[in-house]
Amino acid sequence: MSDLVKRAKTFATSAHQRINHRRKYTQQPYEVHLRSVANLVKEVGGDEQMIAAAWLHDTVEDTPATHHDIEDAFGASVARLVYELTDISKPSDGNRALRKAMDRNHLATASPRAQTVKLADLIDNARDICKHDENFARVYLTEMAALLDVLQKGNEELQRRARKTLQKCRDKLGMPAIHPPPQLNQQEQAISTLGFSRRRVQQLFSEAFTAKDIADPLPSFDGERLSRGVQALMEEAGIHVAGIRDKGIVVGYARREDLTDATCLDHSRGFSPDQKVYGDANLSDVILVLSRHDYCFVNLLNAVTGFITRSDMEKPIVRMWLFGIITMLEIRFTELLKEHWPDGQWMEKCTPARLEKAKALLEERRRRGAQHIELADCLQLSDKSYILVQDQRFLRDFGFKSKSEADKAIRAMESLRNNLAHGQSITTQDWPQIVRMSQWFPGGAN
Repeated sequence: MSDLVKRAKTFATSAHQRINHRRKYTQQPYEVHLRSVANLVKEVGGDEQMIAAAWLHDTVEDTPATHHDIEDAFGASVARLVYELTDISKPSDGNRALRKAMDRNHLATASPRAQTVKLADLIDNARDICKHDENFARVYLTEMAALLDVLQKGNEELQRRARKTLQKCRDKLGMPAIHPPPQLNQQEQAISTLGFSRRRVQQLFSEAFTAKDIADPLPSFDGERLSRGVQALMEEAGIHVAGIRDKGIVVGYARREDLTDATCLDHSRGFSPDQKVYGDANLSDVILVLSRHDYCFVNLLNAVTGFITRSDMEKPIVRMWLFGIITMLEIRFTELLKEHWPDGQWMEKCTPARLEKAKALLEERRRRGAQHIELADCLQLSDKSYILVQDQRFLRDFGFKSKSEADKAIRAMESLRNNLAHGQSITTQDWPQIVRMSQWFPGGAN
């Protein structure tokens, strides 16, 4: 194993372990899937950069690491392969079918090396899904068939294996024909589960909080200027990223550390399609971009004029938006508690000490004149979640695979709420929870 592959394995394994990422059905460490994909690529003669990309192929999509992190650690060639393998669609782009079509078109333009890695990924995923989830397998196999039609530049042996795996899985499920995937996307399902008016939530979160409200102006420099001079100016002004102009138009960007020699245009990086949003984009889309890239660029009047980084999540507008999401979730938890255990049956699930605290709070609120308030309304978030995670309906509806996973997610939500309430930083420890919650409430899908 080359040094590059060893470092990629260590980087990817650590990144997935830090978020306790596991295979959905077997709960095995995610490293199991990454190793299988890497081994398939190695078996067909993939070079060390392809094998490294196989280890890293889900890192940007599933962990806090960005494309810039990959480039800094492994170089531009590996980073390019990982970018080609990372989905570019956002929840606001439409239902699952539309988003998968966008990602399929992205893969259709990928290099033969990237397509080879994707073929290995499809083979391993198909085997796992077909074995453990017949219902979703019918959807996945349909999408896999469509992907194989555009992965014609990939390794021929893996193409053959992929089609053989597809046929074997279809035969196992008795699929006489490829069925179209369901039209309801995951975010629509989540909002329906939460019991909110989808259109009302969408309007509130897309119109009240947008990318242009939190973006900083993007400084720009003429591409013909010498890099070192611009780098000095950026350092003096505390600028870390700037647009690069060609004939007066911003055509790309450069980080300050990139500008070491030659001209600015020589170091210009193009704007990736999944790195730009319009000014009226909702904050969910912004956060999704920042989960993959260090910078989200904002397009106004057909020109890139602003940029957003993770540090901008500390701004008051974003903190208000996140607090609103948590508030609505807590309201829904209370509703579910009353629905699942009517007539106060939930009290049997609550510890005596917590129940007494709720009763004391209820008495105090009524003393102060509060009306239409019930005992369940006086429970703490941790109390409600303690009861709800014991119910399989709650776990199923919120997409949790286990009680422990739900406990961890709700503790993370409590941590985020506390940090928001006390003015603490939220962009380091709470970032995975911010990404998770933002996708529960996209506000932009039609």
